[in-house]
Amino acid sequence: MTILENEFLKVAIDAKGAQLTSLYNKETGVEQLWQADPNVWGYHAPNLFPIVGGLLNNELHVHGKTYSMNRHGFARQSDFILLDSDDAHAGFSLPHCEKTLAVFPYKFDFQVLYTLIENALRVTYKLINRDTKPVYFSVGGHPAFNVPFNAGEKYEDYYLEFEIQEKLEAHVLNADGLFSGEKHPVATPNKKLYLTRELFAKDALVFKNLQSRMVTIKSDKHDQTLSVEFPHFNYLGLWAKPGADFVCIEPWLGCADSAGEPKDITAKENIQKTVVGHVFEASFYISI
Repeated sequence: MTILENEFLKVAIDAKGAQLTSLYNKETGVEQLWQADPNVWGYHAPNLFPIVGGLLNNELHVHGKTYSMNRHGFARQSDFILLDSDDAHAGFSLPHCEKTLAVFPYKFDFQVLYTLIENALRVTYKLINRDTKPVYFSVGGHPAFNVPFNAGEKYEDYYLEFEIQEKLEAHVLNADGLFSGEKHPVATPNKKLYLTRELFAKDALVFKNLQSRMVTIKSDKHDQTLSVEFPHFNYLGLWAKPGADFVCIEPWLGCADSAGEPKDITAKENIQKTVVGHVFEASFYISI
């Protein structure tokens, strides 16, 4: 386990999946990150690569060939290499290998970089193209935050505050985790979306046309907050296991397939492309 620490935060990262496993608020003494109860949901903050969401029939189509891949890709279950670390920074690498080439036919180096900057943790995704052709991929975060923050509070005391007052529409996922083509409005009076036990009964709320680039967890009972800022990500997922004491704020560059006919990876919605010799980089920030 790799530990980063400053006067505001102490964080822990596991090389398995390069996954953040602890986000400890030193000012309040609160563990802000969900602790991966295996009886509820056994992840803390998985990194999603090379796909985000589900694939039609769990199949990835690349240049006329078909590969089998489960929801959210293989990075979250892969062993990363620790590149470097000090008190404020750690970098992890997942290079291509025979195992990845068997399901994702590109040569790459996928890196997850963590940096403490005062009261914020910056999470950076980096994709280095090691191939002789463009690499197509999706990438995203899936951090789960403890709600409520403190003992004796209720889940319903909390709400998500969006950066901008806007008309939100969630894109509906079907029972297979694919977009159905339906949309429904999500009311956010005064930029607030109150958390309830029923909010995610039909899976995640996925926003594709969001203007806000920051979402903050707040409570009516105190002034403790946690914000996720995602300047480089144009899709956002919100999710919780029904009845569980957490909420996920998920910045995405990519998304699930839509129900219907399969598409080649080059035609997937919100797909990312890094050409030969180039490097992709995108960051989001978690701040207290």
